Amino acid sequence: TYAIKFMEIVKPISTQHMPQNAKLVFKGIIFNVYQWEQQGYDGKTKIFEKIKRADTAAVVPITEDGKFILAKQVQPGIQPFIGLVGGRLDEGEEPLDAAKRELLEETGYAAREWLLFDSVQPVSKIDWAVYTFIAKGCHKVTEQNLDGAEKIELFFVNFDEFCEAVLDKEFCDQELRLRLMEAKLDPTKMEAVKLQFAPNSK
Repeated sequence: TYAIKFMEIVKPISTQHMPQNAKLVFKGIIFNVYQWEQQGYDGKTKIFEKIKRADTAAVVPITEDGKFILAKQVQPGIQPFIGLVGGRLDEGEEPLDAAKRELLEETGYAAREWLLFDSVQPVSKIDWAVYTFIAKGCHKVTEQNLDGAEKIELFFVNFDEFCEAVLDKEFCDQELRLRLMEAKLDPTKMEAVKLQFAPNSK
């Protein structure tokens, strides 16, 4: 069983509007490219372009004994990296459902409580929302079920070690890194973050 704190999950709005008449000019496996005509300030018409892709759900898992789960990941063609568990939403899938699925697939853990920590569209030229969830009371229920294009090694850290890892410039989930950097500069914000990340009772 699990609990979901009241949360309204609304897709954040991109800073660059893509009009209804934008035309799909390329359809890829991950990225679709749209173009439209836009009148500039000089009165001339230009072609504007924007990419669209599936949204992402990222998860900060916290175990029942208060340990944070991070992932050392290896994927073809890129350097190994450390980040959160998570991945793309399937077509028609809700962000929370994707977060629960990714947590189970990549860690073998399930959570008793879910919180939405942040949602943002990080790149103006890409219609792409990133939802970051906190999963509390995580407990192992099965083995990892990874796809063939990833290797994930889990490691467990306390809150201070978690912050140190996230604030490292090599940490791959930049949205969470920026939020923690802001909190580090403001003791009030950091206390609020600590409260959000506090493990629930068993």
